[in-house]
Amino acid sequence: MKQTRRATAVVGHTLAHDSAELHVQGAAAYVDDIREPEGLVHVYPGFAREAALGAITSLNLAPVRAAPGVIAVLTARDIPGVNDCSPSVGGDPILADGAIIYHGQPIFAVVAHTREAARRAARLAKVVVAAETPAVTVEDALARKTKDVGEPYAFIRRDAARAVASAPQRLSESFRIGGQEHFYLEGQVSLAVPEEQGGMMLHCSTQHPSEVQHLVAHMLHVPSARVTVECRRMGGAFGGKESQAAQWACLAALAAHVTGRPAKCRLDRDEDMMMTGKRHDFRVDYAVGFDRRGRILGVDADLLARCGCSADLSNAICDRAMFHADNAYFYPAARIATRRLRTHTVSNTAFRGFGGPQGVVFAERMMEAIAILTRRDPLDVRKANLYGPRRNVTPYGMKVEDNIAPDIIARLEKSSDYRARRKAIEAFNAESRVLRKGLSLTPVKFGISFTLTHLNQAGALVHVYTDGSVHLNHGGTEMGQGLYTKVAQVVAEEFGIDAEAVRITATTTGKVPNTSATAASSGADLNGMAAKQAAATIRTRLTEFAARHWKVPRGRIRFADGKVKIGNRSVSFGELARLAHMARVSLSATGFYATPKIAWDRARAKGRPFFYFAYGAACSEVLIDTLTGEMKVTRADLLHDVGLSLNPGLDIGQVEGGFVQGMGWLTTEELVYDAAGRLRTHAPSTYKIPCASDVPADFRVALFESRGNKEDTIYRSKAVGEPPLMLGVSVWTAVFDAIAGLAPGRIPQLDAPATPEAILRAVRAMTA
Repeated sequence: MKQTRRATAVVGHTLAHDSAELHVQGAAAYVDDIREPEGLVHVYPGFAREAALGAITSLNLAPVRAAPGVIAVLTARDIPGVNDCSPSVGGDPILADGAIIYHGQPIFAVVAHTREAARRAARLAKVVVAAETPAVTVEDALARKTKDVGEPYAFIRRDAARAVASAPQRLSESFRIGGQEHFYLEGQVSLAVPEEQGGMMLHCSTQHPSEVQHLVAHMLHVPSARVTVECRRMGGAFGGKESQAAQWACLAALAAHVTGRPAKCRLDRDEDMMMTGKRHDFRVDYAVGFDRRGRILGVDADLLARCGCSADLSNAICDRAMFHADNAYFYPAARIATRRLRTHTVSNTAFRGFGGPQGVVFAERMMEAIAILTRRDPLDVRKANLYGPRRNVTPYGMKVEDNIAPDIIARLEKSSDYRARRKAIEAFNAESRVLRKGLSLTPVKFGISFTLTHLNQAGALVHVYTDGSVHLNHGGTEMGQGLYTKVAQVVAEEFGIDAEAVRITATTTGKVPNTSATAASSGADLNGMAAKQAAATIRTRLTEFAARHWKVPRGRIRFADGKVKIGNRSVSFGELARLAHMARVSLSATGFYATPKIAWDRARAKGRPFFYFAYGAACSEVLIDTLTGEMKVTRADLLHDVGLSLNPGLDIGQVEGGFVQGMGWLTTEELVYDAAGRLRTHAPSTYKIPCASDVPADFRVALFESRGNKEDTIYRSKAVGEPPLMLGVSVWTAVFDAIAGLAPGRIPQLDAPATPEAILRAVRAMTA
C-alpha cells in the first residue's frame, strides 16, 4: 500500500543506501580492507580442542612459541588490567585462567607476522584438561541444578493456575524453540593501533563502540579517554556484534600493547561460530484455559532459556521474551515466567528481536493448538484474542494505546485472499496423499525501546562548512540496514539541501561519547532525533544571523532546494554559511535525545517499558512432502507498519530480509551440540541458512498505509529493524497447519526449527 504523502523534500523518499554503489563495486571498506599499517602483527586465539569443561592441568605453549613466524604468545597473565569482557555482571574472561567452561573458550593468543602463521601455531599447543561432563541442554541444566545466570522472574496477573483449571477447555504441552547463528557475512574482526602515552585506536566491527572502548580501557588499565573505537560499516551483525565483538577487540589491543605494533584479530568462520554466542534456545512448558470460541481465560507459561556459561545479555533477553509472550493478544489471567539456565556452552547473546521472537513463537503455537481443539480456523481464534478497547493492558501493566493490529490483519486477510485460499487448500489436501499444503496468517506486535531505560539516549555532531557541505556523525552504527542514509536524510531535510551534500562519517567514540548499542530497533529513532536537534540548532543560528543581516523577520526565512529564501531574496545555503562564518557564527553543534514517557520498574513488574509498538502481519503458504519432510514456501504476503517511512525502499528491504531470516531460523537453521558440548554445525556445509531459492517465488510485500506514529518520533516514523523477523513465524505455523490436517483434532509435536527431519517425525507421529 502507498504511504500517506507529506510535504518533505528528502525524508520519506526512497534514496539508495549510502554505500550501495561501493557495495556493487566491491569497494566498500570493512575493517579487514583498511590499508594495513607498517609493522602489523596478527593475533589468533587458541583453545582446547576436545574438552568443554574442567580445570587446565597442563598448558605447554613451547611448541607454539617455537613455530615459524611467532612473535609472542599471550595468556591471562599478560593482561595488565581486568581479564573480563562481559557487557553486564562479569564472568566472561578474555582468556581463560586455570579452567575452561565451554568448548572453544580462548586460553591463549598467538601473535605472529601473518594470520596463517598465528592460526597454524595455535594448533600446536598441548592443553590437558581434567574434563568434566558438561551440561549442554536445558534438561541437563535442570537435572544437574547448575546455578542460573540470573534470578527467576515472572509477570503475574490474577491467579493464572486457577483460571486455567476452571476454564471450559484447557491444554498443556511442552515444545522447543531452537537457537540461531548470526552468520554475518563479515566475521568478527578488530584492528588495534597503539598511540602515544598509552593510547589505543581500534577499528572494530561492532554495534557498540562505547562498550568496546570501556572494556579495552579496563583491560589495559587506562582511562577510557585513552581508547578510541571507530566503525564505518559492518558486513552484517544482527546482534552478534553487540557484546561479542569486545573479546576480539581486547585481544587485538592486548597484542598491540605488548608488542608496540599494530595488531589485527580476525576469526575464521568455523571458529567464529564455535566461539561466539547464538540466539537463545528455549523449552516452553505451558498450560492454557479457554472457552469454546477459543478465547483465552488464563495462561501459565514457563520459558526455560539455555543461556550458556555466563550472563552476557541473557537477563534482558529473557525479559523481552516475557514482554512478547502475549504478542498481539490479551491474557485475562497470566503467569509468564522465565528461568535463565546455565550450561557449559558458549554464552548466548543478542540476536535480532532480542528474545522477543521466542515469545511470539510461543503465543502463535498456542493459538494454533487452541484452534485445533476448538475446531475453529486459526485466524478466527487469533481475532478473538486480540487486544481491544476494553482488553488493552499487557501482563506487565502497560496499556496498548496504539493498537492497529486488527486493521492490519483485516487488510491482509482481504489482500491475501485468505478465506478462498483456505478452502482451496482443504480441497487440495483432500485429494493429495503425499503432498500437503498449509496456510497461516499471524500478526506481530513489537515493543520499541531498550527495556533498560537509561540506554534510550543518543548524541550527534553536525558541522556546516563554508561551502555548504555538511559533516554528520552520531552514535549509531551501520550494519547494512541503512541507518546512515536515513539520518543523513533527516539532516538534509532540516537544512533544505540535497542528501548528497551531507557527508556521512564513521561512528567513533572520539566524536560522540557514551553511546548505546545500535540495537532494540532504535537506531533511527534515537540518532535521527539527536541529529535533527543538532542541525536545528545550527539552522536557528543561521536564521537569526540572516534576520539581523538583511533585517527580515525570522518568519520570512525558509530553507529549501539548497537555497535560503530571505524575504524577497534568495542565497545559496553555502553562501549563507560563508557569511555567517565571517560574522563569527558557530556552524557546529551537538544534539542529544532521550526517549520520553518510558519508565520500567522491574522489581514491581510495572510501568511503560516501550515508547510505542510496531505492528505487522504475514500470510504464508507452504507445501510439505510427507514422505521426505521437505518443505517449500509457495507464497508469502507481508503487510508491515513503519508509520510514515523515512525511506520506503530501505524499509521494504528490512521487511523482506527480516522475514527470510525469521523463516530460516524456524525451518532450516539447526544448531547441533554433541554430548561433550562441541558445536557440530559450525560451517555452511552443516548449518543451513536460507538462500535465494528459498525465498518464495510469489512474494508480496507492502508497507501499511499509515497516518504516522501516534507518538512524536522522528517524522512520525516507526522502527523497522527487528519486528519483521517475526513475520517469519507464519511459515512455521503454516507447516504446523499442514501437519495438523493429517489427523484433525490432534496437536502436532513439532519443534522449531521445522527441518525435514522434524517435519517427518511430526508426520509419522500424526499418522502412527
